[in-house]
Amino acid sequence: MEKRNSFSSSIGFVLAAAGSAVGLGNIWRFPYLAAKDGGGLFLVIYIILALTFGFTMIVSEISIGRKTKQSALTAYGMLHKPAQLIGVFACIVPFMILPYYCIIGGWVMKYCTVFLTGQAAAAAEEGYFTGFITAQWSPIIFDVIFLAATAFVIYLGVNKGIESLSKVLMPVLLVMVVGIAVFSLTIRNDDGGRTGLDGLKVYLIPDVSSLSFGSVFITVMDAMGQLFYSISVAMGIMVTYGSYFRDDSNLMTSVNQIELFDTVVALLAGVMIIPAVFVFLGNEGLEAAGPGLMFIALPKVFTSMGAVGTVIGAIFFVMVLLAALTSCISIMETVVASLMDAFGWSRRKATLIESAAALVISVVICLGYNVLYFEFDLPNGTTAQLLDIFDYISNNILMPVVAIGTCILVGWVIKPQAIIDEATKNGEKFGRKGLYIVMIKYIAPVMLIFLLLGAFGVFNKVMA
Repeated sequence: MEKRNSFSSSIGFVLAAAGSAVGLGNIWRFPYLAAKDGGGLFLVIYIILALTFGFTMIVSEISIGRKTKQSALTAYGMLHKPAQLIGVFACIVPFMILPYYCIIGGWVMKYCTVFLTGQAAAAAEEGYFTGFITAQWSPIIFDVIFLAATAFVIYLGVNKGIESLSKVLMPVLLVMVVGIAVFSLTIRNDDGGRTGLDGLKVYLIPDVSSLSFGSVFITVMDAMGQLFYSISVAMGIMVTYGSYFRDDSNLMTSVNQIELFDTVVALLAGVMIIPAVFVFLGNEGLEAAGPGLMFIALPKVFTSMGAVGTVIGAIFFVMVLLAALTSCISIMETVVASLMDAFGWSRRKATLIESAAALVISVVICLGYNVLYFEFDLPNGTTAQLLDIFDYISNNILMPVVAIGTCILVGWVIKPQAIIDEATKNGEKFGRKGLYIVMIKYIAPVMLIFLLLGAFGVFNKVMA
């Protein structure tokens, strides 16, 4: 078995963990939910949940990793043998996500090439995105390139690969996000009379015109679901990265820095996207989410800006590509590290086997948009293709299950004090200690059960 590496510094760990957290969920899902759920109301609820629920889960998972020096698959079982099943589910999640994340990373790479080669106008045409993803070979080629880039970084290891790349990419990504956000506030549409500052008001000012218990409940559930995307919990990543966190480093300070970095980027993602979409497409444009927002609405926005839009669009898609890559690296590392810990494989062997598995599955998912195309109605009321089914099972079902299992394990089996002792082993102060105990034992499990019930469609009538 290979010697376990550690991040060389706390900043290396924070940037790697933040790189994992700052991904496509921040950029294409957060702004849509903020616009849908009343702007400022969603932001307030999201920040509250990030400081309570998010904090609780991050501290727990990083502490479990550092305490056991094991990745997701084996860490839970070391704390309590029956809890090994939590580790199995926590490893299945990234195994399912990796193939389709690489596909979407390939889509981003395609749009990077389109904007960098001056073909932005073509990307804004009706049917361009659908034509691309339903093609038989082009999406697979970009998927393979993105997967190969991810696998290469993982093959290089924790220090030479993940940490070194994060130290370069994350500052660059942050500068790009801030730059595009500032630019988004300066634009105006003379035809519609809308400005970027008007869009910022839509984003920040709470819309209480249709406030009700049902709408607040939906907003809370949306914000909780978004936290899974935003902070990389319940998918084994923070446990795995925690296992590389040095014993003499300050865990609590690092957790606070990850919280801050991720929340700031999520908020800035809204500033980047909502004002720009609002200026050129109005409120109707804000109804787009996920791929529809990223690959259909935004290219139209960039084209509407004229020549400068091609430049901004190119910078934007390069930024998204960096965010997707840093997240995908953490997803693959979780599976690879689990294989190394469970079976004693070398990093090279584990990386090759996981890459091969991800390649086969991703090719099948790509074909789900053409030769294997079908539609399936999910319990939560949405219509899905193959990629959506993978996303639904991993994100909507398994991640809440893993999080509930973690809460039960920490809150009632090994007890919160075990995590608190690990997090403060160097004499650090555990801020929000009382909040942490109440959250992990009572509040978080109940909220997670509601989230899981929502995934099964129990609240469809409330949300209608």
